[in-house]
Amino acid sequence: MIFFELFYTFFFIGMFTIGGGYAMLSLIQHQVVEVHGWISAETFTDIIAISQMTPGPVGINSATYIGYSIVQSMGYPYVACVAGSALATAAVVLPSFLITYWICRLYVRLKNNTAFAAVLKIFKPLVVGLLGAAALSLVTPATFPNYISWIIFAAAFALSMWTRLSPILVIIAAGLAGFIIYYP
Repeated sequence: MIFFELFYTFFFIGMFTIGGGYAMLSLIQHQVVEVHGWISAETFTDIIAISQMTPGPVGINSATYIGYSIVQSMGYPYVACVAGSALATAAVVLPSFLITYWICRLYVRLKNNTAFAAVLKIFKPLVVGLLGAAALSLVTPATFPNYISWIIFAAAFALSMWTRLSPILVIIAAGLAGFIIYYP
């Protein structure tokens, strides 16, 4: 039963997410933390942090990790946990794959149609809203009063926006600052 719920939940998330991995974080949090209660908000924040550090899209990485964790928490053996991980990953990717396939077929037919171009422009503000919701979903009571992290975030944001420093260097600097401050 958990495998069906995992597939349905992550297929639903994949179906109604526009804008990539970060945009789906708020939907993932809503489904796995609030609707199903599979994990806590603090655990979700930890999973997002781990998903950001591993290669690949954060939404898919988090689906993989959450699928494994949920099946493991129910006492299933390792093979079933890996199957849950693969199922959640496939379920979250499948809608995007199917939609992209059909949009490509439709685009070839309608690429010169002005109404079609207007519909595509509507999606831009939706993506911005979903990204904002994803950012706000990571602000939990456990992370909000941590002013030092907010200062590091503000400094990294300012360096990214108003200097020509490489984003990789900014990330490394923020990580080192956090390491020095929190792990003396």
